[in-house]
Amino acid sequence: MEPEEFDSDVLRQFVLAFKKGKLKPIVKSQPVPKNNKGPVKVVVGKTFDTIVMDPKNDVLIEFYAPWCGHCKKLEPVYTELGKKYKNEKNLVIAKMDATANDVTSDHYKVEGFPTIYFAPRDKKNNPIKFEGGDRDLEHLSKFIEEHATKLSRAKEEL
Repeated sequence: MEPEEFDSDVLRQFVLAFKKGKLKPIVKSQPVPKNNKGPVKVVVGKTFDTIVMDPKNDVLIEFYAPWCGHCKKLEPVYTELGKKYKNEKNLVIAKMDATANDVTSDHYKVEGFPTIYFAPRDKKNNPIKFEGGDRDLEHLSKFIEEHATKLSRAKEEL
């Protein structure tokens, strides 16, 4: 509730609207990016549901803080990861500033930075947290390959 003027009438209207299910939650969100065509998609509070929870795509999402040293170190590796999988139609590599945006699903707990989840297209409410491996291209790629539901397997030349 964010009223400009708070009085008993405003509170009454708020409670009535709440009871009728007519309220929309206030979501902390940065502006939606105008251009989001890079190898790593930028997710904000207002686009979390349309990008991360999209049932057509697997999504690897990094929750970061701009001031976090580990996140800054991961940035070039994560961009390289995005480039590696940019031609995969059903896989999105994404990142979200968790200090400036609300995560609109309770299934994605962010308790430290960076926090990385893989959200399979058919199990959005059961994401897989990346834990225990080095945050390098090799281990992140292996994590994606292990959990992806629909990767186009490029045949390697022998």
